[in-house]
Amino acid sequence: MQKSYDIIVVGGGHAGCEAAMAAANLGASVLLLTMDALSFAKMSCNPAIGGIAKGQIVREIDALGGYMGIVTDASTLQFRMLNRSKGPAMWSPRAQCDKIAFSQNWYKILVSNSFISIYEGIAVSFLFENRIISGVCTSTGAIFKSQAVVLTAGTFLNGKIFIGKTEFPGGRIGESPSLGLTEQLVSMGISTSRMKTGTPPRIDIRSINLNEAVIQYGDAA
Repeated sequence: MQKSYDIIVVGGGHAGCEAAMAAANLGASVLLLTMDALSFAKMSCNPAIGGIAKGQIVREIDALGGYMGIVTDASTLQFRMLNRSKGPAMWSPRAQCDKIAFSQNWYKILVSNSFISIYEGIAVSFLFENRIISGVCTSTGAIFKSQAVVLTAGTFLNGKIFIGKTEFPGGRIGESPSLGLTEQLVSMGISTSRMKTGTPPRIDIRSINLNEAVIQYGDAA
């Protein structure tokens, strides 16, 4: 299989979804390449949009015409303004979302855009012509040509999972990492590094005395 697009976006996380929509809304034909078409912008840990610092980023994305805020509005379970006990400069908007609905709502937006094609697969190498990017090749041998490639593989790119002193390859727990692309970038003289994310520990609800817990309700309006 070989097809051509104006832009290829590798990775269907938050950044990849926004990049695909931004390019498509400018009239470019876009291929969105993802490992799992049912997990667009998957909320891996705490299913919240906003909070300290991140709330500002969401506002900036919204101001630039992005869709994170729109998808959040359609998926919100609870909204709460954090840090109201402090001054207004410390207030921070946070929306707790239905993580399954969040991915589903992103899927609806992406498939409704006629400029976007979605392909479920794993990019294993970039294609170059005279050291200029010209497309990608997938693990099944499918070749997609393009004028530009946007790489948004995130923590999956040569990803590792650390549990205590144990480490093993992975994007998220139970999911494969994206391998091959990092080595190719290094061979082209591009420096790479890995950013660490932190996942909070899972607690068995049966081990908690819920009578001692405080219910935090969302804001009334």
